[in-house]
Amino acid sequence: MTHENRTTEKFRQTQDKLILKLMPTVRKSGFQTLRMDDIAKIMDISRATLYKYFPNKEDIFYKVTVGFVQYIKDMTTDLPKEETLYATEFQQLFEQSVSLALFITDDFLKELQNTYPLMYEKLWEAIQFREKQLLIFYNEGIQKGVFNKINGRLLNLQDKMLFSMLDLKYLMKNQWTIEQVLFDFYELRKLQLFKPEMLSTVDDSLIVPRIEYLTQKISNMLL
Repeated sequence: MTHENRTTEKFRQTQDKLILKLMPTVRKSGFQTLRMDDIAKIMDISRATLYKYFPNKEDIFYKVTVGFVQYIKDMTTDLPKEETLYATEFQQLFEQSVSLALFITDDFLKELQNTYPLMYEKLWEAIQFREKQLLIFYNEGIQKGVFNKINGRLLNLQDKMLFSMLDLKYLMKNQWTIEQVLFDFYELRKLQLFKPEMLSTVDDSLIVPRIEYLTQKISNMLL
C-alpha cells in the first residue's frame, strides 16, 4: 500500500469513528435539528477539525447513509450447501437484524425520505434487497427440510419489532433487560424456524458472546 493510500484509508477510518460517536444522538433526536457546532461537540473535536473531515452537514448524513447501504450489501452471503450450516447462517442473520434495528429506525428513514429523497431511495432499495434474500434463505431451508413451513414475510415483519423492544422506556416499564430481550427474541426465532428434529444443529453457545457484544453496543447507544 502506498503512502497516499494509507493516508486516505486513515482519513476514512477517522471519519467512520467520528460518525459512530454521532449515531446515539441521531438515533434519539434525529439529524436535521443538529448544527455543525452541536456535531463537533458530540464528536468531541473542534469545529475546525470537523470541517477537515466533513465540509457540511449533508456530507455527514450522506456518509452515514452510504455506510448503511454498504453494510447491508456486505450481509449478502451464499445459501448454505449443507443442512447443518443453516444454523450458523441463522445466527449471523439474527445478529445483523439486531444491528439494523438499532441504527436504521423508522424516524431515521422518515427524516431521510423528507430531506434527502435520493439517498433514501438507495437505502430503501438495499433494505428491500436484503428482505428478498432473507425470503430466499427461508424458502430454501423449508425445501431442504430444515425449517418449518412458515411465511418468511412474517419473519421480516417481526424484525421490525426489535426497534420497539429496544426502547429504553419500554424495557424499564416491563422490567426487561437488553440481554433478556435479545435472548428471548433469539429463542423465539429459533423455535419458529427450525423443525424439532433440526434444533440439535443449532449451537446456542455460539450466540452467547454475540449477544453479550450486542448488549454492550446497545447499552452504549441507549444509556
